[in-house]
Amino acid sequence: MGYSDPWIAGAIISGAYFGDKVSPLSDTTVIASSTAGVDLFEHIRYLMFTTIPAIVIALIVFFIVGMTTGTEQSPDASAMLSALGSTFNLSPWTLVIPAITMILIGMRVPTLKVLLIASAMGAAGIFIFQSHEGMDIAALATSLWSGAALSTGNPALDNLVTTGGILGMMPTVYLVLSAMLFGSVMIGSGMLTRLTDAFTSRLRRRTSIVSATVTSGLVMNCCTADQYLSLIITGNMYRSLYRRNGLEPRLLSRAMEDSISVTSVLIPWNSCGLTQATVLGVGTLTYLPCCVFNILTPLMSILVARLGFKIPVQPRNAAADCQVRVARNSAI
Repeated sequence: MGYSDPWIAGAIISGAYFGDKVSPLSDTTVIASSTAGVDLFEHIRYLMFTTIPAIVIALIVFFIVGMTTGTEQSPDASAMLSALGSTFNLSPWTLVIPAITMILIGMRVPTLKVLLIASAMGAAGIFIFQSHEGMDIAALATSLWSGAALSTGNPALDNLVTTGGILGMMPTVYLVLSAMLFGSVMIGSGMLTRLTDAFTSRLRRRTSIVSATVTSGLVMNCCTADQYLSLIITGNMYRSLYRRNGLEPRLLSRAMEDSISVTSVLIPWNSCGLTQATVLGVGTLTYLPCCVFNILTPLMSILVARLGFKIPVQPRNAAADCQVRVARNSAI
């Protein structure tokens, strides 16, 4: 249609990461809240104070770009629609499964239960709504485990309906397990304590603490090349500091989500940056300036902390201060 690839990629990534931040089914959202010890839905509600302004500004920017860019032609989706219609039985009834999933989320059903129920409904929907030859319980189990590929006659659509199954998710699972082990070693050996002291010994004010959290999250994303590991390490580094200075854990979980989850895609050697550059066919540094939401969110986190909006300050934890001083003197 005449739009540049970087702006297309930037719009896709901004929308995808906004959805990723506010979804209770998102792995990074669950990790950020659990690492900081915050209820998942409380964490998502608190995210809105930085996420909504960032996405509104991003939408305005993309609207202006869309209106000021000359288009060459109208999109023709007839070929893909025809392939979809010939491969699947499409009807409004297929919306029942996502509708029930959204209802379960609204009822605050635990994430694991929602995923299990939605997966079971999706598997049942294959037999209820669709009629693929050779699909039985054994074939379903195989597709869930190792993935499935359908031939629709449309190459672009074939890529969309091809999945990797549980085996395709194992690299992510291995990364999370490695992050847990690495974080445990750093905590048990005392390395994390020394790193935390070096980063936070002179931090006292709310804005400086949040700014340091955002900066540390970005540095961890660059050094570890993985957002899961960065979330776990940063959460363990700053959890006691927030407690000592009377700052709520949800402020920590929001600062981590604002800085780590959304900036991982902007780093060329990070797993997220590599993935999106491969999927979209646009270099990470090429689409980086167009990821308006991802750039604005860390800045919005610092701005809201500076304004003190919806950030109650709790009494300082004198006992925690004493324990830190004793541990520091013992180390010396």
